[in-house]
Amino acid sequence: MDVGAAKMIGAGLAMLALMGVGLALGNIFSTLISSIARNPSAKNDLFPIGMIGFALTESIALLAFVVAMIMLFK
Repeated sequence: MDVGAAKMIGAGLAMLALMGVGLALGNIFSTLISSIARNPSAKNDLFPIGMIGFALTESIALLAFVVAMIMLFK
């Protein structure tokens, strides 16, 4: 197998993590919305926790992107 082809395959596999990130973000926000809809007075307690979950999940996407770029260009 050509080294260039192996780099492309490896970078593509690294980007599969974005599928999990997309599912996780959908789950976080759907749960946040339904929780606030059930108890609107708890919005001030739930919203910061949802944003922390969003930030931590999005960091996984950025890490996967950086790994893919390292595979392609090194």
